Amino acid sequence: MKHYIKKSFALLLVSIIIMMSIIAQPFSIQAAESLDLNAESAILVDGGTGKVLYAKNPDVALPPASMTKMMTEYLVLEAINTGEISWDTTTQISDYPFSISANPSFSGVGLTQNKEYTVRELYEAMAIFSDNATTIALAELIAGSEGEFVKLMNQKAEEMNLPEYKFVNTTGLDNESLGDNRPEGTDPTGSNLLSAKSAALLAYHLVNDFPEALEISSQTEVEFEGYTIENLNWMLPHEATFLQQFHYEGMDGLKTGNTELAGYTFTGTAERDGKRLISVVMKTASKEERFQETKKLMDYGFNNFEKQELFPAGHQVEDESVIDVAKGKEDTVDVSLKEAISIPIKPEDAEAYRIKYSIDEEKLNADGKLTAPIEKGEKIGTAELIFEGENNYGYIFSDKNQTVDLVTNDVVEKSNWFMLTLGAIGDFFANLFTTSVDWIKGLFS
Repeated sequence: MKHYIKKSFALLLVSIIIMMSIIAQPFSIQAAESLDLNAESAILVDGGTGKVLYAKNPDVALPPASMTKMMTEYLVLEAINTGEISWDTTTQISDYPFSISANPSFSGVGLTQNKEYTVRELYEAMAIFSDNATTIALAELIAGSEGEFVKLMNQKAEEMNLPEYKFVNTTGLDNESLGDNRPEGTDPTGSNLLSAKSAALLAYHLVNDFPEALEISSQTEVEFEGYTIENLNWMLPHEATFLQQFHYEGMDGLKTGNTELAGYTFTGTAERDGKRLISVVMKTASKEERFQETKKLMDYGFNNFEKQELFPAGHQVEDESVIDVAKGKEDTVDVSLKEAISIPIKPEDAEAYRIKYSIDEEKLNADGKLTAPIEKGEKIGTAELIFEGENNYGYIFSDKNQTVDLVTNDVVEKSNWFMLTLGAIGDFFANLFTTSVDWIKGLFS
């Protein structure tokens, strides 16, 4: 009897544990969705597809502080890529960046005039230590002046389709603090502005167009002017004991920022098992908080999303797999997806996705048919991925969903003149018969 009671109690205990784990699981997912971020604005993006995984006030334009330098970095790397300059190109420091470097309130590394600095030295100080003077020196090298470089920044922002932006200088400082040294043609009291979505899109272009940016941003420290400067990104593997608590596995970039107006900002990126995430937090309260909130975002992305092939190449939507063909040896042609659609999703959301076809109207005749001849693999429209679940944040590029080409599966040759003539005669008599029947019906109505 005692043995029976003990066995029953053990089974009851196991059942309670299982039930508690089942109850706790959806709660943890819900908690992850809310995240409770201590940031005025934030976003999390898949670095491969551009799919937005989480967003909080992502379209509010705020001062980005030194996250501004991501655009400066992009333009420098673009100039290197086009051959306008190279990593070994040298330049001297003009009076303006020299004065900035000598001002402790601007976090200067301390530059020397009448000395040649390489682009690599200046870029590393900018990207790793967030130095303002070396940023201005690079801008002057490329565009002749910071004011002209600012024009390039705004032009590139437009090309990238950043939704909310304004650049008034290269560094992220407030123009008012620069006094008479503010870039010519800019607002004397102006500040740079970016939304979290714009900052994430800028970072997306930076790491995908120029992966070498991560080779530099991932360096914990670098030698400059005979001494060591340390990366302000505490989520990298620093040796200092205090900073080790912020280390995040896979983190290799990207840009911190801080001004009195902006608060503490951070654009981070990390890669694990081939999956890259990009996060942005804006207007947090402290250095520590911006990294703590970034960790929340990164954990949410890595723990809750996995890349799945939702629809394989060749997939056909039921009841929409064929399109009528005119003047062909076949009356219809099969259509399907040219490429597979694979995106990061929550596994439980897989059934909430569907495909919507959009046929190119210019490919159709007046009767809504494709006209032969038709090649195999010919693009006749697009297939759009539609999500019908909750919390659809869309993509970083625009409000549009992901699309792939919709193509034909077979060749449809044009029918010969004899068959076309017979078809035309058949159509004539069919139309004549229909007209006659309608006329006769009209007599008795």
